[in-house]
Amino acid sequence: MLKRYEVIAIVKTDLTEEDLNAIMDRSSNIITERKGVIAKAEKWGKRRLAYEIKKQKDGFYFFIDYAGDGSIVAEMERNFKIDDRVLKFMTVTKEGAVTREGMDAEVAAAEVKRTQIRIETDNSQANKDEKPAGEARHNRPTFRKTITREENTTKGE
Repeated sequence: MLKRYEVIAIVKTDLTEEDLNAIMDRSSNIITERKGVIAKAEKWGKRRLAYEIKKQKDGFYFFIDYAGDGSIVAEMERNFKIDDRVLKFMTVTKEGAVTREGMDAEVAAAEVKRTQIRIETDNSQANKDEKPAGEARHNRPTFRKTITREENTTKGE
């Protein structure tokens, strides 16, 4: 049985894309080398920090949802502490334990869902591009300008 974890890390924003990918790849490698399974890994992008951390006002966030044992958490946190580019990180244990087969099925289902969304997005974009020029003109909203006059009335005149 594997425990489920989520880690969020904030890194400096002055890093190149290669440096950011290197940090994420190192984290992913730690998980896979120790027989863990990654369910989701996302870059959340640059965001304003609630307070300054190491003289930084902004940070680049990334998130990893994975399953594994405690040695993975210890090694990831050790690497984050050593790396000067990482401003802050937090690992949370999710409730319940999962099996490797259950995690593999979840990862496969998520991949199918992402593929379906990508196909739907591509199809909707293709449909927008194929609209005839006359049809696009008729679907435009029409605006009418309404002028109102206010009459000033005063008593006693």
